[in-house]
Amino acid sequence: MLHVEIKYTDNLDIDTDKIFNVVEGIITDSDKSAGECKSRAYPCSQYKYPHMLVTISLLTKPHRDDAFTHKLSNQIEHAIKNNLKQSLYFSLTIEYSPAYYSTNIHLVEGDELPRLID
Repeated sequence: MLHVEIKYTDNLDIDTDKIFNVVEGIITDSDKSAGECKSRAYPCSQYKYPHMLVTISLLTKPHRDDAFTHKLSNQIEHAIKNNLKQSLYFSLTIEYSPAYYSTNIHLVEGDELPRLID
């Protein structure tokens, strides 16, 4: 399971849904085992200088080595910047979860959870 968080100054005109879809597409194309991408955006109304911080959190896996991470980072940065209409300070980080990180699915009977189509 992976997570994408975008923290950005609210003076930016961005389509976070489009960016979420682009990032999820790049990750799932690069790693079929990634699963659904839980994405959140946090606009900030108090800031100094227009900026965006994108944090991507992945589970640690043997194939997610330095080469994989570097290539993924470059692809994601390029794709996000192609969707930006304004000048801004940009930061992107890819993090790997520690050994004791827990992630799973909680299902409630009678409720449906949106999922990737296989």
